[in-house]
Amino acid sequence: MNWKDWIITKLGGNAPAVSVSMEEIMADPEIQQIIGETSLRELAFWTCVNKIANALTKCEFKTYRRGEKVKDLSYYRWNIAPNINQNKASFLTKLIGQLYRHNEALVVKINDEMYVADSFVKTEYALREYIFSDVTIDNFTFGQTFYQADVLFFCLNFVNMKRVTDMLYDSYQKLIAYSFKAYLRSRGNRGILNISAKAQADKNFKTTFATMMGEYFKNFFQTENGVLPLFEGYSYTDLTNNKTYTNESTRDIKALADDIFDYTARGFSFPPSLAKGDVQDTAKAVDEMLTFCIDPLAELLGTEINKKSYGYEGFLRGDRIIIDTTAVKHVDIFDIATPIEKLISSAVFTINDIRAVLHEPPLEDEWANQHFITKNFSTIQDLLEQIGDGSLEENIERG
Repeated sequence: MNWKDWIITKLGGNAPAVSVSMEEIMADPEIQQIIGETSLRELAFWTCVNKIANALTKCEFKTYRRGEKVKDLSYYRWNIAPNINQNKASFLTKLIGQLYRHNEALVVKINDEMYVADSFVKTEYALREYIFSDVTIDNFTFGQTFYQADVLFFCLNFVNMKRVTDMLYDSYQKLIAYSFKAYLRSRGNRGILNISAKAQADKNFKTTFATMMGEYFKNFFQTENGVLPLFEGYSYTDLTNNKTYTNESTRDIKALADDIFDYTARGFSFPPSLAKGDVQDTAKAVDEMLTFCIDPLAELLGTEINKKSYGYEGFLRGDRIIIDTTAVKHVDIFDIATPIEKLISSAVFTINDIRAVLHEPPLEDEWANQHFITKNFSTIQDLLEQIGDGSLEENIERG
């Protein structure tokens, strides 16, 4: 089946018997209209998805065994190379793309390697685990079936939000098309061609008229500076000489396009300003993205990974994966110098903890793993004993 057969089949029609070249397909006005209508929504969709995937790629998948942080094979798979053909970035980009486009994504494990399925057939059971068949990765389809306990199956929302936004796009696409046509009409050349009765009575009128409209007027309107030759009995009056052009039509089109970005972003709890590339209040927008998009997504992925990889017994032992989203924001060490001092002096973090956040190698000295606290922090009991005023109980007894 060629490309046009595929497109027509997707649209619900019957595929033609004749073969059609790609050039003919792209020249087809209906195909061009379909491409034009879908390009803007796809741009909005993939702008949001790629930024979400890029943010998740910056996160560290921390692995713990019995509550202690370790770097084992699982850490390597989630942070470096999930499989022989993909690194962390390409794997997560495909995973997030599948998840947001289809509202669900399937990851299968083959020989300790993880692969994101391009397509699959899911059979649901109320009281038994789901079964996945016809699992396809790239150009290979597995003949075996996979059970829910053996795969990572992610479901984003109860309702596929992309389908909801797609229905909204249909109405907006009509408005954009109308605004675009209005813009072209406002920029077009308009005039009145007067043809005398004598010219119409000429035996070569049809040929002369066709030549004038097909060649003379076409070349005249298309060239920046041109001369329009007219036959006897013809006169042309230009109606666009005094037209004042404005940008209102283009602003209308941009406003409608921005609306599509807005609704796409809101459908996925993504800040619209980041989707459109606005730079105002970027810090607030990033905080919103972390709170309502990245953190819930990390929780969704983390719970499924922990459920399938470690189970209940591993959970009791303290075996788990935690997706650290603190690295999503760009960190300038000069801007956070004072907060770093507070975090270390309050014994919340060690020096090596801070260096890990800054993506710096840990220090091998033992003191870098110790917790420090300034003398300003003290209990009331210690404070009273230091000033020689007795214990807290003695002061209470004295009233």
